[in-house]
Amino acid sequence: MSLYKSLRFRIFFAMLLVLVLTFIGLAILTVIQYKEEANDYHRERLLRKEQNIKQNLNYVLKNSPYPQETEALQYIFYNKIYEIKDIHNLDIELYSPQGQMILSSQNKTPDSLAQKALGPDLIQALKKNQDEHLVQSFNREGEHYQSSYSFLLSDTFEPIAIVHLPYIADDGFMAKELNENLLRMSILYGVMLLISIAIAYALSQYITRSLQSISQRLTSTQLLGQNQKIEIESNVSSEISKLVEAYNNMIEALEQSAVQLAQGEREAAWREMAKQVAHEIKNPLTPMRLSVQSFQRKFDPQDPEINNKIAEFSASLIQQIDTMSDIASAFATYAKLPEQNIHRIELAETIKRTVEVFDASFIEFSAPERAITLNFDKNQLNRVVTNLIKNSLQSLKESQIKNPEIQISLTDDAHNVTLSIRDNGPGISQEVKSRVFEPKFTTKTKGMGLGLAMVKTIVLSYGGTIDILEPKEGGVAFVMQFPKA
Repeated sequence: MSLYKSLRFRIFFAMLLVLVLTFIGLAILTVIQYKEEANDYHRERLLRKEQNIKQNLNYVLKNSPYPQETEALQYIFYNKIYEIKDIHNLDIELYSPQGQMILSSQNKTPDSLAQKALGPDLIQALKKNQDEHLVQSFNREGEHYQSSYSFLLSDTFEPIAIVHLPYIADDGFMAKELNENLLRMSILYGVMLLISIAIAYALSQYITRSLQSISQRLTSTQLLGQNQKIEIESNVSSEISKLVEAYNNMIEALEQSAVQLAQGEREAAWREMAKQVAHEIKNPLTPMRLSVQSFQRKFDPQDPEINNKIAEFSASLIQQIDTMSDIASAFATYAKLPEQNIHRIELAETIKRTVEVFDASFIEFSAPERAITLNFDKNQLNRVVTNLIKNSLQSLKESQIKNPEIQISLTDDAHNVTLSIRDNGPGISQEVKSRVFEPKFTTKTKGMGLGLAMVKTIVLSYGGTIDILEPKEGGVAFVMQFPKA
């Protein structure tokens, strides 16, 4: 299973993603908060300056000998506007209520004063403002400005001028404080992130530990094997507890099903065995009965050929009795397979002696020079090799191969021993291949179909496997593997 598809990784990644997004969100909120505080600070500072400057302007206006009219403002504040600027360290501009500039503390010429005017939209917005006060923010040449616009009123509360205060917002101190706080937050968040990663990893391990245990048990669960239940810990969550309980219930049901299945298979096997024995024994009994009845009808003590007839009759009965004896021996051999005399044997020498019994030049046996040993019953190994060689010999004989070959090879590696028996016969069809190890199944004119079934039973009893392969060079190969341990 890929790492990115595992539940543990997904839980860990999800927790980590939530933490990282939380830290990023806190950092963004911190920056936004500092900027809002900076804007509020400059706005409040500008409004305080505006209030103080307007108090000075009103004081000068009330103590002036000139009438409180728009046309007289340039005479009233001709010099005073510079004094007020120096006191508050802020430029001041006076406009008529219609938006034409009257005076400026920036030493502008009369021509430049006449050219500068306020837009009608700004004047309209100022008139709509309830407190007759307007603040605008803008950037110019890299500098951040906040401009304050308000009416200068006469004693009769008539607007005689618009006071404009352009204020440069110096964010140096606030920006420095923001950067320092962001640095401290980054260090703190970095440490917290590392701690959170460790906690998230530990939590993902804890959450998936029980699931991993269940997964391993499910992987090792066998239909006919001995399966162990999972012990539930006291601190396991209710969801995991229910899952473990369901698994344990499944194991109990599986064990009961396995017992019933094994019992049913044994009963079915014995029924099939009984039917096969009855069928095979009945075959020679019929000719024996007919022979006895025929001899009984034709028996004549005075017949000069009576001795020859008795000899023929006896030979026929003996032949049928031998057939029945072979049938009984075959079934007895098949039934006695569980009785094993296991000891450490050298495989190559044992197989070589079995091959030599057939005395056929086209049977070749190859094995490493080193000794290959295995815990095995020597007689059962002989049965396996003998049955497979006989099977190949009969296949080659029936197909009448001109250059018959039977190759037997023995190899091993660190874990397994492999025994292969291959012939260059006609091969085997897929239909026959799927049934070749079934008891009493055979494609031959003679035989009871127990040879290959016995071979598979022996191989499986040693924890081995047997496969039927179709080599590229033709024929068929029976490949068996036995574990060394």
